[in-house]
Amino acid sequence: MTKHLLTSIFAFSVAFSSIGQTTVSGGQDFSLQLNTITTAVPFLLIAPDSRSGAMGDVGVALSPDANSVHWNLSKLAWINDNDYVKARGGNKQEFGMSLGYSPWLKALVPDINLAYLSAYKTIGRNQAFAGSLRYFSLGNITFTNDVGDVIRDFKPNEFAVDLGYTRMLSERFSGGVAIRYVFSNLTGGTTTQGGGTTKPGQSVAADISGFWRSQAMDLKGKEAHVAVGFNVSNIGAKMSYTSTQIRDFIPANLRLGSALDINIDEMNLFTFSVDLNKLLVPTPPLYQKINGVTQQDVNGNYIIESGRNPDVGVASGIFGSFTDAPGAYYDESQNLQEIGKFKEEMREVNISAGLEYWYAHRFALRGGFFYEHYTKGNRQYAAIGAGMKYKTLEIDLSYLIPTSQQHPLAKTLRFTLKFNFGEANEGETGKG
Repeated sequence: MTKHLLTSIFAFSVAFSSIGQTTVSGGQDFSLQLNTITTAVPFLLIAPDSRSGAMGDVGVALSPDANSVHWNLSKLAWINDNDYVKARGGNKQEFGMSLGYSPWLKALVPDINLAYLSAYKTIGRNQAFAGSLRYFSLGNITFTNDVGDVIRDFKPNEFAVDLGYTRMLSERFSGGVAIRYVFSNLTGGTTTQGGGTTKPGQSVAADISGFWRSQAMDLKGKEAHVAVGFNVSNIGAKMSYTSTQIRDFIPANLRLGSALDINIDEMNLFTFSVDLNKLLVPTPPLYQKINGVTQQDVNGNYIIESGRNPDVGVASGIFGSFTDAPGAYYDESQNLQEIGKFKEEMREVNISAGLEYWYAHRFALRGGFFYEHYTKGNRQYAAIGAGMKYKTLEIDLSYLIPTSQQHPLAKTLRFTLKFNFGEANEGETGKG
């Protein structure tokens, strides 16, 4: 079978691992150091909305909206805070929903896309329920046998369903929890060369999030607020696509971020935001090599030169992900080169930074940048976008601008529609 499970996985995981070509900086060939982290269902980490997409994939500390279900559910407890209501032009929101569409890896494959539907319902002033449906289509795959005869055509797809709850836990801090069911059907039960039958992968996961926002501060005569948020997402069971004991981690992930809102006047609002992002799954170890040949022990297992065995449980994988980087690699001459374990751990932290400007609560301009180290996937791109709001409807667009030619994420254009329903703000609606 010339197109099998690994072909399907590569079609979309390429955007999350080793998408950078050989890069030379200061005479160093980074392709020799590549040690990317791969997981099942990486579509769970794709930014589903155009607002955050236009700001370099920041979102954990931005003002709340229906897409907070993905970025940081706990923000929704603040959606009718006085300052956020004022920033929206004086309208509080009791119910909202968002519909997003993103063609993905368009430079490689023309028919991969992500659709995202999310909604929330507030309860009183400081609680909310929310949910979302994420559907990822991977186009069409043709399966063939050893001699090239067509077995079948199949359209791989994945989806995730979320349900969450958030509330204020103190005057300035809110918390949220969400549960998630994940389904990944990459092969449609096609039989592999070894005679085994593949199956859809399934998992159940949870998110834990928190959000803090300061009181109004004076910043050179302008009213300003600082917000800080975190989201530990996709804490869940490993996933398997076959009847064997091999199971893959889903992308448990830690996101930390902060945002600064500056009200220039009643018509102009600026937001600066930065996010730090790290996968909470094991880093592949460095296996021992002699004359370029990977060594095995008496049981046929590869011998680890540096790092840790990645075949561990979910909890061990999450907590061990902060200290398990091998910090070494083999150069062209197969000599062991040390780069330092802490240094490699720092390379696994992705950085997003973005700016948003609102005029008259109706028009928004956005820009941002996303950085991932060369040896951990090399996703580096700028993004721009715009938004327009009219009564209950908001339209957002974003466009990704890669920093290198022939980038798999080139020409990524996202569309998002948001609908917000409530009533005119009358008096106190939150803490402010």
